[in-house]
Amino acid sequence: MGLFVGQPLKMCSILKTFAVLVTAFSVLMPPAAQATSRIKDIADIEGVRDNQLIGYGLVVGLNGTGDSLTNAPFTLQSLTSMLERLGVNTRDANLKTENVAAVMVTANLPPFSPQGTRIDVTVSAMGDSESLQGGTLLVTPLMGADGEVYAVSQGSVSVGGFSAGGDAATVTRGVPTNGRIANGAIVEREVNFEMSDLGMLRLALRNPDLTTARRIASAVNAFLGRQAAEAQNPTTVALSVPEDYRGTAVDLLTDIEQLRVEPDAPARVVIDESSGVIVMGRDVRVSQVAIAQGNLTISVTETPQVSQPNPFAQTGNTEVVPRTDIQIDEDGGKKLAVLDGSVSLQVLVDGLNALGVSPRDMITILQSIKAAGALQAEIEVL
Repeated sequence: MGLFVGQPLKMCSILKTFAVLVTAFSVLMPPAAQATSRIKDIADIEGVRDNQLIGYGLVVGLNGTGDSLTNAPFTLQSLTSMLERLGVNTRDANLKTENVAAVMVTANLPPFSPQGTRIDVTVSAMGDSESLQGGTLLVTPLMGADGEVYAVSQGSVSVGGFSAGGDAATVTRGVPTNGRIANGAIVEREVNFEMSDLGMLRLALRNPDLTTARRIASAVNAFLGRQAAEAQNPTTVALSVPEDYRGTAVDLLTDIEQLRVEPDAPARVVIDESSGVIVMGRDVRVSQVAIAQGNLTISVTETPQVSQPNPFAQTGNTEVVPRTDIQIDEDGGKKLAVLDGSVSLQVLVDGLNALGVSPRDMITILQSIKAAGALQAEIEVL
């Protein structure tokens, strides 16, 4: 009897061990069908953002490619004011230099940038200068939207484009009147923002969507084990800082931003008519429709001829006689093609490609399908 009792117990132990191994393996293996993303890749923390800076300055040392002071009076005024600050009086002088250019300097101040750190700046010409190549930006204060100076920029301008030419021809590559200075500005003032003392945090979705916002809130609540996050609208997820993280909101955000959720988005077709580019989301669906497409080309050619009288004729006038040639070319052999509905994106693309149309004709087809009510997606034209 002991043998018959011991074998079922041993078998149950083996089955339990096998079940634990299967469960652990299924947890370790990520789902292949779901494309998850980290919260830090699909949402921003409200208040943690860049700040735009702007300044006006002068670039010197140009090889005759600067502003002409007669056509750019602001360059002359800026140059005169700068020289006066340095103790040089040029009020009555006739300045004709072509080695100076007035520029606008822009930069992005990253969040939590401490005083003394360096940031990149972009330099763009304002006047009629031909190139900023070889120039040096003089000390330029960079201001924020509040009018306060947050950084100071200076350095040699690096230009990617160039322009060269002579009396009969000119060759230009890129934009020689726009340059960049790597680490060309020093932060002089910090933007005050205390994150650790916040009792309420707000996550802003980069692509607003109700489903994604709810999934983020659910993932955060599952991680914390309490109802701390709430989706307020398609863009914002409000998060109450738990007592365990009071004063250490950075630790809370560090843990939360690594959580993975599956982002969702409405079905959308993006069309760029200028370049003929079409981008379709994975959820785009088309109801069953029949499509016939044909190209119609009309060519109108004007070949005017001159009608004049015979030589030494006593009467007659020389006149221009218009002559127009119109040709119509219509593709034949185009038949109705049936596009099945409720299919995947790959089948939809294959069905559109089977029609043998160009991308520009496909734009018209998609717009016509949408007008017929058979396209379950939003069309966005750039």
